[in-house]
Amino acid sequence: MSSRRRTRDRKILPPSTIPRDISWLSFNARVLQEAADPGVPLQERIKFLGIFSNNLDEFFRVRVAALRRMIRYGDNARMHQEESPQRILDAIQEIVLEQQQEFSRVWEEILEEMRRVGIQLVRETELNRTQREFVDRYFDEQVRPNVIPLMIEDIPDFPYLREKSIYLAVVMSHSDRTVKRRFSLIEVPTQVLPRFVQIPAGKKGQHAIILLEDIIRHGLPRIFRFFRYDRFSAHIIKVTKDAEFDIDYDETTSYTDRIEKAVKSRRKGKPVRFIYDREIDPELLRYLIRRMGLARKDHLIPGGRIHNFRQFMDFPSAVFPGKVTRPTPLQHPDIPADARVTDIILRKDVMLHPPYHSFNPLIDLLREAAIDPDVRSIRITAYRLARNSRIVNALINAARHGKKVVVVLELRARFDEENNLAWKRILEEEGVQVLVGVPNMKVHAKICLIRKKSGKGHVHYGFIGTGNLNEQTAKVYGDHFLLTARRPVMADLERVFKYLEKPGEGMELLKACEQLMVSPVHMRSRLLAMIDREIVEAKAGRPASITLKLNALSDGELISRLHEAGLAGVALRLIIRGIHCMRTEQKAYPVPVRAVSIVDEYLEHARVMIFHQGGEDIVLISSSDWMVRNLDHRVEVAVRIEDPDIASEIRQMIDIQLRDNVKARILDDALGNQYVIERGRKVRSQRQIHKYLSNRKPGTQPGDKSTV
Repeated sequence: MSSRRRTRDRKILPPSTIPRDISWLSFNARVLQEAADPGVPLQERIKFLGIFSNNLDEFFRVRVAALRRMIRYGDNARMHQEESPQRILDAIQEIVLEQQQEFSRVWEEILEEMRRVGIQLVRETELNRTQREFVDRYFDEQVRPNVIPLMIEDIPDFPYLREKSIYLAVVMSHSDRTVKRRFSLIEVPTQVLPRFVQIPAGKKGQHAIILLEDIIRHGLPRIFRFFRYDRFSAHIIKVTKDAEFDIDYDETTSYTDRIEKAVKSRRKGKPVRFIYDREIDPELLRYLIRRMGLARKDHLIPGGRIHNFRQFMDFPSAVFPGKVTRPTPLQHPDIPADARVTDIILRKDVMLHPPYHSFNPLIDLLREAAIDPDVRSIRITAYRLARNSRIVNALINAARHGKKVVVVLELRARFDEENNLAWKRILEEEGVQVLVGVPNMKVHAKICLIRKKSGKGHVHYGFIGTGNLNEQTAKVYGDHFLLTARRPVMADLERVFKYLEKPGEGMELLKACEQLMVSPVHMRSRLLAMIDREIVEAKAGRPASITLKLNALSDGELISRLHEAGLAGVALRLIIRGIHCMRTEQKAYPVPVRAVSIVDEYLEHARVMIFHQGGEDIVLISSSDWMVRNLDHRVEVAVRIEDPDIASEIRQMIDIQLRDNVKARILDDALGNQYVIERGRKVRSQRQIHKYLSNRKPGTQPGDKSTV
């Protein structure tokens, strides 16, 4: 493989779409391309391998597990675009094995580059005397107390294997072949010890690192001293399990208790993938497969010596010769460092573009509200929060100052359930009112509404964003946050929060929203209406265009309508980071579709929609992708950008990305991931956008030549 290289009604699907899961694997291949690119800094290449591995783990936990359930439950369990789940699973197996081969090739290439710059990953068999003495001490003092060997042949029921852990599958034998071999499993204790241990290198400027599992391999004779074996072999295995859980709707227990119970039950999920070192002892492999009740359909995947590469995202940075630097986040030109964010927002709209802009003004807005004696209430949604959240600190401070603070906390944010349960307890202990979402629907909107006394009345202000309120991910996730006090928008936010506070009273409040598109009530129908208008304009011979920037495009109905638009001559420009199910190479399209995906140092996470609409150029930002789950099964919000300067700024940023010829890949029907190759000046859009925004001055039009 070259390194450059449920809809609601089935009838509304276009003639052919790309299966969602196959498209996702193509996205992950783009991540692997970054690891393979020698132009990417070495440390970042290793990190991209970790991202690829973590992505694939989650893919098996969620998507492969879902396909397996469809097969198990039959036709009643079919979802969108998965009419042949077994065929898709077979294709997944083939693609994953191919990607695994490419992964191994890239890793060997990276290992060679590491050696070239003086970084050696040392195996237990390669230790010199000084290193052996160091590893012996480290094993006795740190590792051995945390190692619990399981003699699996003596255990009637095969032990539970944690799915985020790796295990050494050990064969013990004796030089006297009459002594029966025995098998054991040892969990590598990465929860309590670092995976990477620096050991003496011997030469100045050199760095030597040994993996925790290799330290355990080195200590096997001492671990199993009791059995008097003299030969040991140990190979890594890893299990990935179905991450779905069932919520018990027992009305005698609280919703929070049900979520806690469901999260605990996840550990019992069925295996969906078993990865093993291809050099493992064949007899031990057959034994493990039999004891675990696995079959070929469980995706038995041979791999290399090392697994759980997601931990390589934390590879020691100090050993690399050069430090990876990213552009410094910009201070927004309309928010001076010594200014009160609240005063500015009450006068004009401001759009933050993290990570290009600092995320601090958003936190400062909440901090100001916390201590402002005129602020009466803060209402906010939260999906994923940082480990040490300054957002939460500001909200707690507001509650301590007597403000009414309401947090709509989504307890079902996948893989963040335990974190959000913990945040719920912390917030409630501090007097914050925590709402835990809407039954049978996730709250994914990123919104905040602050109420402040002003004269004899009140004013409202707040924000609407495309990303999570997480100051850590805001350093690397590309998103947009509109900070505004526009009355019509605030009135709609008031309606959304009233619904979230009392969802049992129906969705009439959401349906009454005029300035905001809201899922699940009318975002879909309004998007369809806007596409239809572009079709009318194109058929009349007038300019018509649709520009979309999304994480995923998989909704069958919207894809079908985009297909109609393309046939009518509407210019379609698509920037899709991940899942892209629309086939774009239709010869019948009068105007070729421009469809690209950008994978670079920042994660493209923003959702932007631009419709020409007879020259109006309507620009919207949203928390929603064009997927069935977002449009029909989640509370999502999209807002139109009314400020002409901000709308122009968004268009300029999108145009820069559409000109990217360094990190953009072509989204074609063959899923080839070919890089955009265009003559002329090289445009690496993420760096170019930072430069563009750094030239932005207060009060200037973003489209002026002076700011580009």
